[in-house]
Amino acid sequence: MREESLRTLVETRVHRPGAVAEAAARRVRPTSLLGDHGRLMMIAADHPARGALRAGDRSLAMGDRADLIDRMCLALSRPGVNGVLGTPDVLEDLLLLGALEGKVVVGSMNRGGLAGTVFEIDDRFTAYDAEGIAASGWEGGKMLSRIDAEDPATVSTLQACAHAVSDLAAHGLMAMVEPFISHRVDGRVRNELTAEAMTRAMTVAAGLGRTSAHTWLKVPIVEEMERAMAATTLPALILGGEVSADPDAAFADWSKALALPTVQGLVIGRSLLYPADDDVAAAVDTAVGLL
Repeated sequence: MREESLRTLVETRVHRPGAVAEAAARRVRPTSLLGDHGRLMMIAADHPARGALRAGDRSLAMGDRADLIDRMCLALSRPGVNGVLGTPDVLEDLLLLGALEGKVVVGSMNRGGLAGTVFEIDDRFTAYDAEGIAASGWEGGKMLSRIDAEDPATVSTLQACAHAVSDLAAHGLMAMVEPFISHRVDGRVRNELTAEAMTRAMTVAAGLGRTSAHTWLKVPIVEEMERAMAATTLPALILGGEVSADPDAAFADWSKALALPTVQGLVIGRSLLYPADDDVAAAVDTAVGLL
């Protein structure tokens, strides 16, 4: 980010905090959740609020906010990118910079299960709530729903997610649920990336809330993806996960998943924002090309 833009952003936050609401009120909203290619192509940047700053071998890659916003603005400017996922601080920076015009904006909701903590599964809603998302004029809200059979905090997180799904639906907004079966391994939470585990996780997530009319799922690539995706008729988006050591293989997996009937697009963060060669535009364009 140019020094002048950074200074203007900071000065606006200091002297005119009301500019955020003003910019949100005049933002041009998308006419559809899908782009001209008939899919939803989103860039995700809600990791920092969970304390997860690593991208590939760069341990604090997402810790430089100006650099992150630069990468986000570049990614959002590429043809075919029609959505963004983030927490209030990130989305409001992008909003003030004019990067959200015509984009599908989804606010990240539960960020309380900080990465690497003993309370990680107790994933409280510490960012957006449904009322705040509606007031901002965003198109939906996203929540992480991890199921650990040995952690009693799982049930309170599931209940909170169910309430969020219902509240978003009451506003006619998308509820994007990201489900996993998770376990503690050597004291750290690890997601089980198998077809069996994803089938169980998706069937639980699909049943959250008073209605599933506005629920979409955000799911990872697993082996036997076809079998996993047969678990529900809800629309799904493929997430990118960690920066891959073999980006060509990752692109091939995404392409194969996009051929499945319920898969409606991609939600990719670090894999496109911090590619190994640092060519964000090329990585994003390749992903868009898959659609």
